[in-house]
Amino acid sequence: MSVILVVDDDPEIRDVIQVYLRNEGHSVLEASDGVEALGVLAQREVDLIVLDVMMPRMDGIKACMQIRQSYSVPIIMLSAKEGDLDKIMGLSTGADDYITKPFNPMELIARVKAQLRRQKMLAEKGTAHHQITIRELFIDRAKHYVSIRGQEATLTPLEFSILSLLAASPGQVFSADAIYESVWKERAGYTDNTVMVHIRNLREKLELNPRKPEYIKTVWGVGYKIDN
Repeated sequence: MSVILVVDDDPEIRDVIQVYLRNEGHSVLEASDGVEALGVLAQREVDLIVLDVMMPRMDGIKACMQIRQSYSVPIIMLSAKEGDLDKIMGLSTGADDYITKPFNPMELIARVKAQLRRQKMLAEKGTAHHQITIRELFIDRAKHYVSIRGQEATLTPLEFSILSLLAASPGQVFSADAIYESVWKERAGYTDNTVMVHIRNLREKLELNPRKPEYIKTVWGVGYKIDN
């Protein structure tokens, strides 16, 4: 049974989400804004967060940024905004997925299952005690730990998965579709810049100069790679 935190200022939306989640066997915690959410996280360990964007006191964007400073738990953001820029903004703050309102509750449940399945697979891979070292980049899959130039790098679960995929096959070029299908475990039938945004976030965290990356290289027209 997974523990899921639902953060939304609309109690009716929280009620709908928690009914569907509990029907799937999950335990649900609730918060009405980012401040309450941070308070819950300080008291309880959760497996996933469903986080609304527009809320009083502390909105979802600010809450996501603060959560990412201390926690790597998967975050699915909810927003009434539909534009690509709004989606990119949500992912850039550290969210792992994004759903626009109004949404089909069954779609949300499917996204939740996908994120939890991905977390489980990461944990299973960790039991193999894989450690990868590429120059000053160190990845410990068992501990979900990354350091660069001797300093720990705090990555989201999806960022960690993308980095592990590239680093495990140095020199191999992965297309955006291949990355999406390998990491998200879904067919790459998307039209947004999801993979590009996560690559950009990784470079911001790992590269001395993200505009001239030493590790995550772009092979124009093909995809991305990490060389030894």
